[in-house]
Amino acid sequence: MTTERWTSPRRVVAAALVIGGVVIGAPPVAQAQSDTLPAGFTRLFNGKDLSGWRGRPGKGGVFSPYVEATFTDAERKAKQAEWNADRDAHWWVDPVRGELVTDGKGVHLATEKAYGNFELLAEWKLTVPNGITGIYLRSYPQVQLWDPASATNQQTGAFRGSGALWNNNDDNPGKWPLVKADKPIGEWNHVRVRMVGERVWVWLNGQQTVDGQKLDNYFDRSQPLLPSGAIELQTHGTEVRFRNIFVRELDP
Repeated sequence: MTTERWTSPRRVVAAALVIGGVVIGAPPVAQAQSDTLPAGFTRLFNGKDLSGWRGRPGKGGVFSPYVEATFTDAERKAKQAEWNADRDAHWWVDPVRGELVTDGKGVHLATEKAYGNFELLAEWKLTVPNGITGIYLRSYPQVQLWDPASATNQQTGAFRGSGALWNNNDDNPGKWPLVKADKPIGEWNHVRVRMVGERVWVWLNGQQTVDGQKLDNYFDRSQPLLPSGAIELQTHGTEVRFRNIFVRELDP
């Protein structure tokens, strides 16, 4: 799978297939980048550029939203310019396929908008063995997405599959997926995430992997989660591709 950046004018090949409406417990089947929105959702990735997304540090795999909240306006502006420059070095759009690509290095990709209660649909694909990524919820880690056959991650639980809250404490429900539903390297996976309050539901390729478990506060497990924050795509050393990223905000 090439990671060549395109310098020619960007274009998107429109897909003939579209994603239909969302049915509880049965998310749409993974298809090509679509121009059609699932009912009630808005598009987070337009298939053309990084509009609506900002860089956000992934040093050590995390960057505390509490630290970011302490920045002055001037500090925040300077930091964001730095992070966005790093974003542009390691994230780009494959304009022919309409896919969002990371080389696995540098900053995470975070929504500019903060979300509270929401439902997220996304498709993701690992292109190399041992691939790994994740989706941070309100900038808290994370819905884990990785290669179950990874030789380097067996001891940390990769063999159990993707789609669970890996950063939860070992004795807390939700750390491991209810079922192993991953597709092979090079094939598209579809993930659906619902977050209400501190509870999370996840479906991977149509199978439920997390059933309303609380997401641990990684930064201070004694405190509740912040009520809103970014949806964040993780970099973790390998190329990963995303497409058809949609969100809808839910009532409290």
